[in-house]
This record gives sequence, structure tokens and C-alpha cells, in this order.
Amino acid sequence: MNQASRIQGWAICAAAGLLALTFIVGILNGSYWAIALPVAILTLFVLGLASWVGYTIATIQVEADPAPEVLVAEPGEGSQEVSTSRSSESA
Repeated sequence: MNQASRIQGWAICAAAGLLALTFIVGILNGSYWAIALPVAILTLFVLGLASWVGYTIATIQVEADPAPEVLVAEPGEGSQEVSTSRSSESA
């Protein structure tokens, strides 16, 4: 880990601590905004995440699996039929 990563980590910790202190002071002062802002930010984040997941599901390009290949043994080899389909593996 290099020095820049450590500095960024400490900056994030300091910012989180400052925001926590601001939140606690707001709660102790009985401020409506101390509750409303974090709830609004969290709600908008979750809704944005849900929109991104929905958009990803709606726009993904998926091709169907081809028909399973069925291999038939030659007469006299001792086996009747060998299938490579997934349904035969789970049975």
C-alpha cells in the first residue's frame, strides 16, 4: 500500500468522524435536518441503485443455449446412450 492510499484512508476517516459529530450535535439540538438529510441521501442512493439494476437487467444481451448434444454409442460398445444435457445430470 502506498502513501497516497494511506492519506486517502485517513481523510475518509476524518470526514466520517466530522459528519458523525455534526449529526450528533444536530440530534442534541433537536434539528429536523439532522434526521432528514441522512434519510434522504440513503433513500436516493437505494433508489438509484435499484434503477441501475433494473436498467442493467432490461438492457442485457443474452443468447439462448443451443440444443443439448446427444451422443449415441455404436452397437456393441456396452452402453446404450450417453447424453450431455444438464437435465440428465440432475436426475
